[in-house]
Amino acid sequence: MIEQKLSPQVPPSCDLTLGMVCVDKEIPGKTVWKMLADERFMNPVGIMQGGFICAFADSAMGAASITYAYPRKIKSANAEMKVSFLAPVTAGSELICTASVISGGKRVAFVEAEINSNGKLVAKASSTYMLIDRS
Repeated sequence: MIEQKLSPQVPPSCDLTLGMVCVDKEIPGKTVWKMLADERFMNPVGIMQGGFICAFADSAMGAASITYAYPRKIKSANAEMKVSFLAPVTAGSELICTASVISGGKRVAFVEAEINSNGKLVAKASSTYMLIDRS
C-alpha cells in the first residue's frame, strides 16, 4: 500500500459543514468568527445543541493558537476544553466568537473565547492547545 501524505484543506471541511467563517485574524493570537445558528443545529426544545457551540469555539480558539505561533508552521491540537453555556441560542441567530490566546510558549497556548448572539454573551470557553511543529 502506498502511503499518501494529505495536505490540510483550508478552510477545513468541518468549518464549511457548520457554516463557520473567520472574519478577522489580523492580530496574532486573536481571531473573530461568525456562524448562523441554523435550524439543523437545534435540539428538541428548540435551542442550539451545545456540541455545535463547542465546535464553533474550538475552531476559533484553534485558529487563534495558530496565529499566535506565526511565523512558525505548526499543527495545533486541543488537549482539553471547558465551555460554559450562559444563555440559549435560537434558530436564525447570528453568532460571533472572539478567541484570544491569554498565555503561551513554544509548545502550549492557553486560549479563551466568548460567543455572542445578537449582542448577548451566550457562552464562554477556555482551552489548552499543544503546538506541534510541522515537518
